[in-house]
Amino acid sequence: MCDHSAMPSTLAPSVRFVPLSPVVLQALLDGELAAARVATGVQLTDWFISDDITWLWRMRLDQIAADPGAADWVACAAVTVPEGTVVGVGGFHGPPDSAGMVELSYGVDPACRRRGYARAMVRELLRRAATEPDVSTVRASISPENAASLATIVGFGFDHVGEQWDEEDGTELLFERPAS
Repeated sequence: MCDHSAMPSTLAPSVRFVPLSPVVLQALLDGELAAARVATGVQLTDWFISDDITWLWRMRLDQIAADPGAADWVACAAVTVPEGTVVGVGGFHGPPDSAGMVELSYGVDPACRRRGYARAMVRELLRRAATEPDVSTVRASISPENAASLATIVGFGFDHVGEQWDEEDGTELLFERPAS
């Protein structure tokens, strides 16, 4: 549960990312929240074992099984700094492709939305991308109907570069920016 009383409303929140290993992802799929909390050292919320997000853990486990190197890129809990409150999940869709591109992936626990955490996640993901020598471009793909995510990336230097059709999500607008 998000406790916003400790955060002054004039300060932009900050997050750090705590990796969700395959063992943690499997525990979450199995509904073993206590075991996942112990393994990560953070208080993952009930949202992490809800139907809203468990589809992602299955997809990420399959992805890591096919490419073990993806584990360092695809699934992390977003934790506020310095409070230590788990507010969502972030990472990338995978490691950099052959052109050096990574695609952002982030989601905010519904109990924590509209507090600036998505922007904090994007900021931290961009910081990480800038430190990775194999990353040259960062992409965001967003549904045209997702006003919140469209507003989230404003001010981060993304350029609208086109559209794509996603089998699960339908039409997505594509945005890119240099990693550094």
